[in-house]
Amino acid sequence: MSSFPDPFTATIDLQRQIVEEMLDFDTKAEEWPERLQEIDHADVGQTPHDVVYEENKLELLHYEPLVEEDERHDVPLLFVYALINRPYILDLQPNKSVVRRFLEHGFDVYLIDWNEPSTLDRRLSLDHYVNVYIDNCVNVVRERSGQEAINLFGYCMGGTMSTMYAALHREKVRNLVLLATGLQFDGHAGVLEQWADGYDPEAVTDTFGNVPAEFLAAGFADMNPVNNYVTKYVQLYRKLDDEAFVENFGRMERWLREGVDVAGEAYVQFLEDLYQNNELYENEFTLDGTHVDIQNIDMPVLQVVGEFDNLIPPAASKPFNDVIPSDDNEIMEFPSGHIGLAVSGKSHADLWPRVCEWLEQRS
Repeated sequence: MSSFPDPFTATIDLQRQIVEEMLDFDTKAEEWPERLQEIDHADVGQTPHDVVYEENKLELLHYEPLVEEDERHDVPLLFVYALINRPYILDLQPNKSVVRRFLEHGFDVYLIDWNEPSTLDRRLSLDHYVNVYIDNCVNVVRERSGQEAINLFGYCMGGTMSTMYAALHREKVRNLVLLATGLQFDGHAGVLEQWADGYDPEAVTDTFGNVPAEFLAAGFADMNPVNNYVTKYVQLYRKLDDEAFVENFGRMERWLREGVDVAGEAYVQFLEDLYQNNELYENEFTLDGTHVDIQNIDMPVLQVVGEFDNLIPPAASKPFNDVIPSDDNEIMEFPSGHIGLAVSGKSHADLWPRVCEWLEQRS
């Protein structure tokens, strides 16, 4: 008996598939306008909170507790987000909210929302962000909680600034948690470091003043162009009738679309002193003439890194734990990318309970 398919049957099957695809396309074409509306109006950052402190554009958010008072930890937690993008990636939706995970575990949670700098903020330096803005927010949290030292949690660039803060103000930091944080830029920081080697950040700030969000977004998207410009939209088309998928897609697209500019001087410092000269890891970094001595980082430190993070590869984070004096430091490496650490269902099921437990044991 021949193993070859019957040509007539194969032709009929192909014709049927074509008709089904055409009908599916017609159906999805009708759904497309409605789905676009859902994407454009996706709800984010829904965990209830109040603004308890403001300075310049900065807002310090305080989240409503989710557990009874006798179940709450004494030591509060302050999230320091990056200067790039909006911080609601940490509170994207209830079942994928890092903020909510900590509230569920009894933490008193605060978060710094930097908002967008104006043209008048072009000269804001890393020193101002670390020693003025972060320090003022830490002091507000300390005063409100009655605690001398608090838990500091930094994400990405916010983690790098939190590390600087811990080195300069160790008496105010009980525990330091760093998520996807770049700390070692000596040939191990992936594509961004390779780009930075021959890059003149001052040419950008001389042109724009503050670095436009669109400029930054284009650079990040070009790190994985096929996925960012093609694959994800093909996937959206295929799952257009999956309401939950479309909602999740919309939230992520909103976050990617709502980028913020970065203050020019802070951007130049970050690129030149850290990415190009690796000064923090080499313990040579200074802020306004003051040595940021990483040998002061003797509090418990937890690094959370993504195994497949192409923005901040594990090798740009993990070696830092070997050059600080803390004898209670740990690395949790999870099979995820940069953003997936914060928003993937698997990370919320398997990773964040472990991170919360680590901090609970020390708070």
